[in-house]
Amino acid sequence: MKIYLQAESIESIELLNPEIIEEAITGKPAHVILFNDEIHTFDEVINQIIKAIKCSHQKAESLTFEVHNNGKTCVYIGGMSKCLKVTAVLEEIQLMTEIQM
Repeated sequence: MKIYLQAESIESIELLNPEIIEEAITGKPAHVILFNDEIHTFDEVINQIIKAIKCSHQKAESLTFEVHNNGKTCVYIGGMSKCLKVTAVLEEIQLMTEIQM
């Protein structure tokens, strides 16, 4: 879906990402959800979480166990632009992610 907004005049229409618009309107943070899979090792997931959200090994290990036991978990809450960066890092090794508002 594409959304076009008009700023000051018809000449200054800007194409924006719908999720960024929703964040700006609602002010609600976005959530990065990481899903379990049977492909990656615990160490691979732990290391990628550390890389993505810059947390301690202990925190990444805890999140990894939550994903393993529950099938999914929220690994990051924040602004949409940061969530997009976090998911990009997690997906570098083909981890399954989703951003929820």
